[in-house]
Amino acid sequence: MAKRSALYAIAAPAPSSARTLIEHAYARLRDDIVSGQLVPGEKLRVEHLKERYGVSAGTLREAITRLASDALVVTEGQRGFRVAPITTEDLEDITNLRVQIETEALRQSIRTGDAQWRQRVEQAFAAISAEEPIAPGRRHAWEQLNTRFHEALLSGHASPWTVHVLRLLSRHTERYRSFAMALPGCVRDVHAEHTAIFEYTMAGQDARAALALEAHIRTTPDLLIQALREGRASLPGSAAPLLEGKGLQDS
Repeated sequence: MAKRSALYAIAAPAPSSARTLIEHAYARLRDDIVSGQLVPGEKLRVEHLKERYGVSAGTLREAITRLASDALVVTEGQRGFRVAPITTEDLEDITNLRVQIETEALRQSIRTGDAQWRQRVEQAFAAISAEEPIAPGRRHAWEQLNTRFHEALLSGHASPWTVHVLRLLSRHTERYRSFAMALPGCVRDVHAEHTAIFEYTMAGQDARAALALEAHIRTTPDLLIQALREGRASLPGSAAPLLEGKGLQDS
């Protein structure tokens, strides 16, 4: 009986205060990875980072372990953790998966969405339109509104798993978008892209809306691949300008 009680004690959840600290550390680390402040491939040294984030080593390890389950961090056996690398092969995979899931979810949402759904989409579009073009220092706010807009589009067809999967893919996409948006000569009218998706959606034209959404999703990888091809950029964490794998040449 004592043995069973000991096992239960080990498996018991952390107190709410500890969970709050873990959540806070997880969110800060995730944002720093997604924004590129923690560089792809960078070793996550717990003893150094605990000072930066103001938490204990144990709390930091818990947060990093959660990030590993999100594929934003990779484990190295007994050697610790590193920020997950970014490659064109990875970007291609993420992009194709987003296109498959998100465009079909939008079509279903347009077909089944009600008046409340339309109102959510209209409000989300108005909110992000007010932040475009993206002002320096406002990228984090814009990213939150961008997520809200995309989720509102799909909310007419309730699917918790679709939302869960797309949120994970969105964080990975944002890593590449953060890099692509800083490229010299990167010209893109995101507001026009959002407007096309919104107008087709509100008009009930599910096929056109899905095509506009696919073009929107593929624009970031296309711009990034072009810059890599032309030698104007190299991916963070790589030793030289690169096009790893076949990239998105056929996308």
